Amino acid sequence: MALTSSKMLALGSEAPDFKLMDTRTGHLLELQDIQGEKGSLIMFLSNHCPFVKHVNGEIVRIANEYRQLGFGFAAISSNDPSAYQEDHPDLMTEVASKNQYSFPYLYDGTQEIAKRYQASCTPDFFLFDAELKLIYRGQLDDSRSNNGLHSSGRDIREAMDAVLNNRMVNAEQKPSIGCSIKWKS
Repeated sequence: MALTSSKMLALGSEAPDFKLMDTRTGHLLELQDIQGEKGSLIMFLSNHCPFVKHVNGEIVRIANEYRQLGFGFAAISSNDPSAYQEDHPDLMTEVASKNQYSFPYLYDGTQEIAKRYQASCTPDFFLFDAELKLIYRGQLDDSRSNNGLHSSGRDIREAMDAVLNNRMVNAEQKPSIGCSIKWKS
């Protein structure tokens, strides 16, 4: 496992559109299909990564709480399944069910969407406002699978709460740290 940090796409960037298969339903979804009235959180996840496994429960809690407040959610897996069989789209369906994902779990088989978002690790988080402009990118919180901290989702929650309270999102943001995306050779 190669430990990697977010590349930190420029704040204000427009959300790259996508058309990807939701492994939970088999339907093709576009960005507009998951877009929330207040904002949208795009998460790059993988099945095998211990950093993702560590925060899965908190991700689900955040999605369940903030969807009711007007946010849209989608997770994307861009890993090459030939590098990690656990990340095969068929197994994504099982992981989504096991973790009770209430949001689409999309498969980026060409890895083009990860490149357009400049995603580099899992987990990696991108929060866009109602106009699909990037207002937060980076970590969920300070917890890691190996540092003993409980996952609270503090950083993402603070950004979403700022949107709900018509405040500016703090521009000082920490990169996410996790497993590198497994790129095709």
